[in-house]
Amino acid sequence: MTTVEVREEDAFDAAAVHAWLTTKLEGLGDEPPRVRQFPGGASNLTYLLTYPDRELILRRPPAGHKAASAHDMRREYRVQHALAPVFPYVPRMLAFGDDESVLGGDFYVMEKLDGLILRGDLPAGLELSADRARALSGKVVDRLVDLHAVDVEKAGLADLGKGAGYVERQIRGWSDRYTAARTDNVGDFAEVRSWLAENQPAEVKICLIHNDYRLDNLVLDGPSTLNITGVLDWEMATLGDPLMELGSMLAYWVQADDDDVMKASRRQPTHVPGMFTREEFVSRYAERTGLAIGDWRFYEVYGLFRLAAVLQQLYRRYREGATRNPAFKDFWQFVGYLDWRCREIIAKGSV
Repeated sequence: MTTVEVREEDAFDAAAVHAWLTTKLEGLGDEPPRVRQFPGGASNLTYLLTYPDRELILRRPPAGHKAASAHDMRREYRVQHALAPVFPYVPRMLAFGDDESVLGGDFYVMEKLDGLILRGDLPAGLELSADRARALSGKVVDRLVDLHAVDVEKAGLADLGKGAGYVERQIRGWSDRYTAARTDNVGDFAEVRSWLAENQPAEVKICLIHNDYRLDNLVLDGPSTLNITGVLDWEMATLGDPLMELGSMLAYWVQADDDDVMKASRRQPTHVPGMFTREEFVSRYAERTGLAIGDWRFYEVYGLFRLAAVLQQLYRRYREGATRNPAFKDFWQFVGYLDWRCREIIAKGSV
């Protein structure tokens, strides 16, 4: 997992964190850790704290404007802590901090999960035959099925979300967030938002969903076996409709025959020979869960619109100077493409 020097806008006082952390963990020594930043992710910030005998992970929100329901560190910590006994694919939680004198807000520290995360293109030296790529695709589906089967009562997470009415809340909520984040160089998604509002299916069930489940949020045990040993970034986990999660997840699943603009957005190697297509992913999920999919267009369009809203929120933060992260500066262009792509899918008619 590659790290970079901490961006100036994301820097913090390592000595203050160290002083706080020594009251929670033993054996850290007297010297503050070396701090590096993980460049991946576009919401909460993730840092590597390196001590002589161990590596730890610190998570905290970014500075600047944030969506009202995002970046809840206490909630993210609680979810992973509660999941450990029933879904053992989460990092071990070590300490939660709400003393604003340390970092200016809530944060937490967790154990580092060692392993391989696939981002962008395959890492040098990793050979992935079509058969192995297909097997990995199946593991990605199956781990999602495992998550959606978690007994939330047993995990103590039955109060995590609002339950019934999830589909309607998501369509209304993302529509409101997009409208609030809109800038003068992107469209209003009016046709797409109206279609989603008018074509909402009944919820297939309410279960625990990760809400940002992607290949590049999965930790693999190593290049020889590629077994999934961890799922990261639980900040948006809630109780919701699993098919809405599937639609959101597949918005990031760029396949080999996508157009050039979609391919340019790829952040995970889902295009390599043997990887499932989105259709194959949905078919395996339906087979493993027994859930009826209905008109898949709704979930596909929802996922792409949700992605557009996320990118537009990040672009607006960049344009208003709340962040100088150059990765966000051209997001508005892809937002326009997603508007077109959603309308093309709607125009296909039910299949």
